[in-house]
Amino acid sequence: MSVDWPALQQAATEVSARAYAPYSHFHVGAAGLADDGRLLVGCNVENAGYGVTLCAECGLVSQLHATGGGRLTHVVCVNGSGEVIMPCGRCRQILYEAGGPGLELLTPEGVRTMEQMLPLAFGPDDLA
Repeated sequence: MSVDWPALQQAATEVSARAYAPYSHFHVGAAGLADDGRLLVGCNVENAGYGVTLCAECGLVSQLHATGGGRLTHVVCVNGSGEVIMPCGRCRQILYEAGGPGLELLTPEGVRTMEQMLPLAFGPDDLA
């Protein structure tokens, strides 16, 4: 599947403008594609109780399930300036669950699979 990474990055940049970040002022947007071609987006939503802040990737995965489920195939995360950034460790786990080891992630160093980003990941098969 050929992916228009610049368009995906633009969608992430656009949604980052809608982030709720009154404390850190660090806006994050995420955009991804589902296995049926749906475009999905999410932005960070901060909270005064910092530990309950929602990352942009959480919103993206929530939208995946809210709009019909499926699997993520491609994801990019950006800061408020549109620069590609890396998901935190927690979000890498969330993305792994939603897309599996073959999910492709655009990183500052190019496209990498989730298997490369989270080697030896714990996933649903480990609970069987």
